[in-house]
Parts: sequence; structure tokens; C-alpha cells
Amino acid sequence: MHFDDEDDDAFDWEEFERNYDPEEAQREMEAENRRIEQLPILRKANEILEITQAIVGTIDDEDDVLMMSEQMMANAMMLPTKIVGAEGADLYTLRMENAVIIKTHARELLTQTNYLRAEKLSKPVYIQLLRDEIENFRVLFVEWVNSFDKSNDIPDDWGLFQ
Repeated sequence: MHFDDEDDDAFDWEEFERNYDPEEAQREMEAENRRIEQLPILRKANEILEITQAIVGTIDDEDDVLMMSEQMMANAMMLPTKIVGAEGADLYTLRMENAVIIKTHARELLTQTNYLRAEKLSKPVYIQLLRDEIENFRVLFVEWVNSFDKSNDIPDDWGLFQ
């Protein structure tokens, strides 16, 4: 499937306008948003974000010379954001691109827990809780990525995910 400007005339705008129901479109959009909000992986990503917020709230700013709090929050915030982006993208390549970004941020967050432990910036029990939740997230992530439909895609001239 190729997308180019030459096919613009093939779309029947009059047919679209006759059949378009804005209320139905709104209902469909709300149903899709509810579906995404209920995804186990998104729920877990939001839990990780909440735990990270709680942990960084306990870190003394004067001891945080590398601004680990900000880095951890940035990584935790990317998880739910990119999950929603992947769900909205639908195409296999776009979903996989988001998945790679999610994996990178989750692994960075996991690595940052080692720094917290080494520098004694947070209580070990809090650090372990976050590490355990990241592991639970990883399990859900693998299941989620395996659900992507490889046949729903367009050619990727970059040569990835083919």
C-alpha cells in the first residue's frame, strides 16, 4: 500500500459526508479511549509512574547531584505516553518504534534504581518495590508486543521490523 497525492481524487467526499455521524464517531473514540485505559500494560506503567513520583519525593535535592530525580521522572513519564501512542498508531512499524522507546526508558529507570541504592538516596524497600514493578511491567510488555499484528503495516524504507 502506498500513500501519495495522486490517489486524492479516488476518495468519495460526498459519500463520506452523507455517512458521517459525529455522535457515533464520538462514541467510538470514547470506547477506544476506555479500551486503552484498561490495558494491563498501561495500568502497570501508571503504577510505575506513581511509585517513581513517591520515591523521588523522598530524595534530598542536595544529595541528588546528578539530578537523578528528574531523569527518573522523565523515564517513568514516557512509559504510559508511548503505550498510548503505540495503541493509537496501529501500524506494526509505528507500534514497534514506540515499543523500543518504552523498553529503553524502562531499562534506564531500572538502571537508575542501582544508582539510588549505591548512593543511598532512597530506602532499599522502595527501590526494590520499583524494581519488582518494572519486572512485572516487562512480562506484560512481552505479551503486549507479541499481540502486534505484523500484517497491518506499510513499507518501512528504514529497514527495521521487517
